[in-house]
Amino acid sequence: ILMTIDSPFIFLWTLSLYLFWKAIMSQGSGVRGQGSEGEKLTTDNWQLYYWLFLGLSAGFGLLTKYTMAFFYICTLLFLIFSKERRWRLKRKEPYFAFVLSLLVFSPVIIWNTAHDWVTVKHTAGQAHVAEGLKISFKHFFDFFGSQIGVITPLLFFMVIYGAVKSRVTSYKLQVTSEDKSSSSVTRHSSLFLFWFWAPVLGFFILKSLQGKVQANWAMPAYITAFIASADFFLKKDMMKKGTRILLIISLIMAFLATSISHYPEFLNLPVKMDPTSRLKGWKELGIKTKQVYNSMVSSGSKKVFIFSDKYQVSGELAFYVPDKPVTYCVNLGSRMNQYDIWGGFDKLQGSDAIFIRTDNENFPEELKNAFDSYEAEKFIVQRKDGEILRKYFIFKCYGFKGLALQTIKSY
Repeated sequence: ILMTIDSPFIFLWTLSLYLFWKAIMSQGSGVRGQGSEGEKLTTDNWQLYYWLFLGLSAGFGLLTKYTMAFFYICTLLFLIFSKERRWRLKRKEPYFAFVLSLLVFSPVIIWNTAHDWVTVKHTAGQAHVAEGLKISFKHFFDFFGSQIGVITPLLFFMVIYGAVKSRVTSYKLQVTSEDKSSSSVTRHSSLFLFWFWAPVLGFFILKSLQGKVQANWAMPAYITAFIASADFFLKKDMMKKGTRILLIISLIMAFLATSISHYPEFLNLPVKMDPTSRLKGWKELGIKTKQVYNSMVSSGSKKVFIFSDKYQVSGELAFYVPDKPVTYCVNLGSRMNQYDIWGGFDKLQGSDAIFIRTDNENFPEELKNAFDSYEAEKFIVQRKDGEILRKYFIFKCYGFKGLALQTIKSY
């Protein structure tokens, strides 16, 4: 539905899960494939390749989104609680994969050393670290409700219930089973699945008691939670008629929710209740901004730059204005964003500008002394049914004299 960083992140998380599982399970003897010139690839050869690719996959995952750091924590927990922990922690392959992943991630580390570790400050700001320890049930219920909404109610509770019961059932089987080989495989898979969903979801549940947690932050936990739940429900003695009916209803609800997410116009929701309304109206703004730009140039402006006081608006303009111009964002007191690092206002003196605000018709006091003059124009985007989608206020600004930017106070 949306092109966000979560799509490649979830792919790399899942790929890393697969490679890690293959790495720890590729022990023993046997021929797994053929190498060059007829060389046989033994289990040990394959194990090294799995660790190699795991290091690359985890490193690229960390480049994609820092939530990938949970993969390292989950891996360590699995290795510690695994029965073969002494043997595995003494092997060189896990450390090789870890170092390789850090090498892949090293551009971020190098960049941060040159930029006062701004990424760490931003992440800490997102996590509300500076606010200290405080309990907020509002954020907890917001997060809990978002998980139910994203997964859909029945499916959410069945997945969590099934994942927990899968671990409990596996533990009981491990204790009572006489078939040690079967019990070992079951124990490995159960531990593996558990330690890659429970710590992630558990952490964000606890975090939601302290501050706001976005719905998508816990997403990687559900990859193994779904598998663990399926492992529980698909056992012969578990698939009772009532369970099957609940699962069918859950899947139908999830399918309907997904369909509505792709085609929300079917519900004809009011703008304030339609979560997709924030995605609309930007193309029209881009076309309008280009028209204003052309009119200013034809009226004598030699150079015109485009900016806003919100980085979201600046980003949308950079994409939707024809010819994809460089856009700028002036920070009037909000937390630091990438536009603050890019800067560029010091090179624009003497230029004219187009300043755009959403749902705010007032020209900022901080900018009044930065230009010789300005004039405002309202631009309204409506839906097909005539309901107002968004109001934009476009300011034609003349004679940029420079701007004393505020000191960033939050990240």
